[in-house]
Amino acid sequence: MWNLPNILTLLRIALIPIFIGVYYLPWEGRHLASAAIFGIAAGTDWLDGYLARKLDQFTPFGAFLDPVADKLIVASALIMLLESHANVLFALPTLVIIGREIVISALREWMAELGNRTSVAVSYLGKVKTTLQMIAIAILLAIDPVLYPVLDLMGIALLYVAALLTLWSMLIYLKAAWPELSKVT
Repeated sequence: MWNLPNILTLLRIALIPIFIGVYYLPWEGRHLASAAIFGIAAGTDWLDGYLARKLDQFTPFGAFLDPVADKLIVASALIMLLESHANVLFALPTLVIIGREIVISALREWMAELGNRTSVAVSYLGKVKTTLQMIAIAILLAIDPVLYPVLDLMGIALLYVAALLTLWSMLIYLKAAWPELSKVT
């Protein structure tokens, strides 16, 4: 359980309250500092997976905790950013991203109970979606939306692309699970 990939995943979770706390500090550099901490946390997502493969250190604990850490960091950041972007333009992709994570988590758990979890395993599209989410969130954390409206719109546009990929990947997962979902008992 206590290997480097799992420690990095735990670090990612531990950094969540830190980047949130820094974001709310009454300090001019809070945006860049919170984005940097978020970026470090997001980078551990790639690094822990790479090290688990490279060092052959896969564990059931890591397989459970890694996706949980990803969902926690993304949901925490989006909910926090919703305060400074309190409008439907920002709420819509936030709802899509968080809602999809809940649906797919439940789907994976249910499919695992049926012994068929591999049909809803993480895909390449899911990795691209996660990367775009992390980049969009980092941009949105890094800037004051009032001072940098163009960069803010760029971050929101990336978030919309990530939300569209989120829906697409959800449809792929649901299609893969459809034979089980549509069974009549």
